[in-house]
Order: sequence, then structure tokens, then C-alpha cells
Amino acid sequence: MRLFPRAFAALCVGWAAAVSQAATLQITPVTIELPPSAAAASMTLSNPGGRPIYGQVRTYRWTQENGTDVMTPTDALAASPPLLQIGANAEQLIRLVRTSRGTPAAEESYRVLIDELPAPGTPVDNGVTIRLRYSVPVFVEPDAAQASPRLDWRVEPDGTGMRLAVDNRGGRRAQISAVRLVDARGVVHEVTRGLLGYALAGSTRRWPLKLNADAAALVRVQATVNAQPVDARLTPP
Repeated sequence: MRLFPRAFAALCVGWAAAVSQAATLQITPVTIELPPSAAAASMTLSNPGGRPIYGQVRTYRWTQENGTDVMTPTDALAASPPLLQIGANAEQLIRLVRTSRGTPAAEESYRVLIDELPAPGTPVDNGVTIRLRYSVPVFVEPDAAQASPRLDWRVEPDGTGMRLAVDNRGGRRAQISAVRLVDARGVVHEVTRGLLGYALAGSTRRWPLKLNADAAALVRVQATVNAQPVDARLTPP
């Protein structure tokens, strides 16, 4: 079973809904980085509410294919316990264990999905009802010599529109935010002020653009990559 782009987008929507609805489940940390020598990491789920929280924890390998995010169930990263029952005003420690050791040639990317489920005995219409879904990125770092992203940026035609493509030829992911495109006249076209997404190590990620601009006139990109400002020239499509 594989979760393809539409399903992955739905997971992100679920995560956003969890935030907007002020869900009681709190997760620390929200991103996990494992050095290659580490066999395991942990995360803490907290329930400050007055009722128990029930849920399940699953792990997925996170890759990018044809410019989009893909998640595939994996046993390379195991979560324990996989089922949750967190009492009121209580915490649950989740242990994440790497089942294969060694230093990866490039950074490995995973997602831990935490589904908040109804209490046992709650009637459901069809199958299991997921109340809220949380998605936590987990990265297994490569050798230090490979631990930097190397990005090529371009604007491509996309049917009747255009899209931003980012090739990451480095060994570490690039978290991309605050993106602006600049045309030959120096006019700035804002893509997003917040997080755009990730270009994973050795992968290409594409995002559709809705700009009132001629793609051929765009010459530079300004962005924040892994919390650092970047100003780079766009390469031809």
C-alpha cells in the first residue's frame, strides 16, 4: 500500500485541522533528527485535557517521485507502542527505533503518523473513524560530508500555467519558506510568506504557481532554506 500525493495532502490538511481546532494532544518534538550513530529516538505525547485520548502510531518512508510527496509503509523505523491510551493530564513516551543500522549515503526521510481515534465502544458508520491526524517528520542524517542541500531552481510550464521546480542534488533536505520570484525588471512576485514545503535529499519537488507574471521573464528566486536566506538565479526549464 502506498499513499500518493492526494492522500499525503489530506494528511497535511488533517494536521492543519488539528492545529486550528486546538486539539488536546501535544507533541514534542515536532521534528526529529537522528545522527547516523543513533539507534533510536523518542517523542512525548501529552494530554492536558480532562478525558483520555486513544490513538494509533504508524511509520512511513517519505520520498518524492515525479515532483510530489509519496509515503510508503515501512519497518525500517518502528514505533512503540503502536496503540495509545493516554489518560487525562498524562503523557505517553513513543520510542522510534531504527531496525537497520549504518550511515546512509544521503539523508533518509520518514513520517510518523499519529491518528487520534474515538474511545472504545463509540459507534462508527463505516470502519474506523479518525478524529485528528498528526504528521511528524523524522530524518536520519548522513555522513557530515554529505549534510548540505544543493539546490537548482527553475520555473516550468504546467499545462496552461507554471510551476516552481526545485532539484536537491545534496545529501540533506531543504525546508523552503518565504519564497519570492524576481523578474528581469526587478519586480518581486510573492509565492508564499510561510512554509512552501520540503525538497528531500536527492529529489525534485514541484509546486504550482499562481502568479500574474511571464515565466520567461522570471530570473531569480529569493527564499529561506533551512532558516537561512537564499538568493539564487533560476535555471532555464
